[in-house]
Amino acid sequence: MSTMLEIQGLTKSFGPFTAVDDVSFSVESGEVLGFLGPNGAGKSTTMKMVTGFLSPTAGTAVVCGKDVTRDPIAVKRHIGYLPEGAPLYDDMTPAGLLSFVSDVRGLSGAARSTAIDHAVSRLQLDEVYNQQIGTLSKGFKRRVGLSQAILHDPDVLILDEPTDGLDPNQKHQVRELIGEMSKDKAIVISTHLLEEVDAVCSRAVVIARGKKVADGTPADLERQSTYYNAVSIRVHSDHVDSVQAALDGIGDVDRIETADTDGEIAHVIVVAKSGAAIVETVNARMREKGIPIEQLYVERGRLDDVFRQITGGRQGEIS
Repeated sequence: MSTMLEIQGLTKSFGPFTAVDDVSFSVESGEVLGFLGPNGAGKSTTMKMVTGFLSPTAGTAVVCGKDVTRDPIAVKRHIGYLPEGAPLYDDMTPAGLLSFVSDVRGLSGAARSTAIDHAVSRLQLDEVYNQQIGTLSKGFKRRVGLSQAILHDPDVLILDEPTDGLDPNQKHQVRELIGEMSKDKAIVISTHLLEEVDAVCSRAVVIARGKKVADGTPADLERQSTYYNAVSIRVHSDHVDSVQAALDGIGDVDRIETADTDGEIAHVIVVAKSGAAIVETVNARMREKGIPIEQLYVERGRLDDVFRQITGGRQGEIS
């Protein structure tokens, strides 16, 4: 794999407020990076600097060997960008927009026709191809925005909230498309939705208050969760007290939680100390006490738990 995007000490200040503070990371070809953070953490500001829409106060981004502060036009040739909210010309049709973007991208002849056909097919825009964008649903507008981002087959794809406004079927289609395109591209998905990480990302960078606070695979992040290696048990609600008594005193058990009750079945979570492997001990103790189990499984960790842990607190207004 080769480095397609390298962000070096990016910083952006608006007067006394620093929205992005010395952020650095790189993305390789074949990677889908989830760029995560609460609303207002600095995600969109970072993406706008990478794509040349905002000038950094300090630092830079290098895309396919081109520096955005020195050669922003060359950088934009290598990037496909879907901004937050997918701003579009409401009085245009998807046909008109893709024709316009083809002109901007310098596409002509057979290459132009092939590129447009490919984008329309991939995003399933045939039925609205000649309809005014202003009349389209939010989901279709999002797909039109994504179609212009992939039109020129970019090396680096920057997607700001790509599944925002899409129904579950459309989300699945877009995620499949991202997975397919990632084979020979570097893709960055800026989002506050943790489900995107589980669905499509091979790695995640988390920022909070403008600073990078985590960088690793989804599995790396899950291992930081207090619920990593926790044992979830579903038992009849009459047995909850017996479960708690049976497991009390096990050395590697940090605490026992009762999460919810669904009818007559209760959900008990046995949280391990420092992610210790406790499932065999817990299972053996349950058998020893003769407590019937409806279901038992080991949790891999919870991204939402880690997210709150490493980003805690409210963010500013700029995102």
